[in-house]
Amino acid sequence: MSDNEEIILSELSTEELLELMQEDVYDGYVDEIVEEVQEALSRGMTPYEVLTQGLVAGMDVVGADFRDGILFVPEVLMAAKAMKAGMGILRPLLAETGAPTMGIAVIGTVKGDIHDIGQNLVSMMWEGAGFDVYNIGINNSVEDYMAAIEEHNPTILGMSALLTTTMPYMKVVIDSLVEAGIRNEMTVLVGGAPLSDAFAEEIGADAYCRDAAVAVDVAKKFMQIRQGVV
Repeated sequence: MSDNEEIILSELSTEELLELMQEDVYDGYVDEIVEEVQEALSRGMTPYEVLTQGLVAGMDVVGADFRDGILFVPEVLMAAKAMKAGMGILRPLLAETGAPTMGIAVIGTVKGDIHDIGQNLVSMMWEGAGFDVYNIGINNSVEDYMAAIEEHNPTILGMSALLTTTMPYMKVVIDSLVEAGIRNEMTVLVGGAPLSDAFAEEIGADAYCRDAAVAVDVAKKFMQIRQGVV
């Protein structure tokens, strides 16, 4: 909200404060989010409540509007930046309180590929949905993925490729997971412009995600299945 300077946070009800937080995440207002998160915490809300009812609820709307073509990448990046600012305050507190997360995700672009805009967007959106995300960047070998998996023990592995020449490397990684006997320990999601559902099935991935909004929906769905909610 552009008239934030006229809003006295302490005078808002908690419900209004959370609504404002959702709107300001959507609008990408970094400074306002920091103030609102601090205000919510000062009222005795748990870090997890602030995360889920304020930040994640706001990013859910961002994801839906991105999927529907109402928002575009620049706006989503701004929203993600605001989300990140709030997470900067909440993350250490969440770790202290042992709050539940949606799951742990490792994501990276495969070997030979240096495109990262898409997977950065997915990382931010996953974080916005309440996942712990470890983004290992571009040009990742099997060894890079395996090291990250060993370190973070993810429930989701995300792989991205934008070149037809680097797509087959995804199968190399999945085959290595099978050989190591850990393939079933995680959901493998793949993305990138040249990919398809058929390709994902062919290489043994769990699903193909055509964009960041779909990646959030699919990741949530698989986590619910894993947790026996569905």
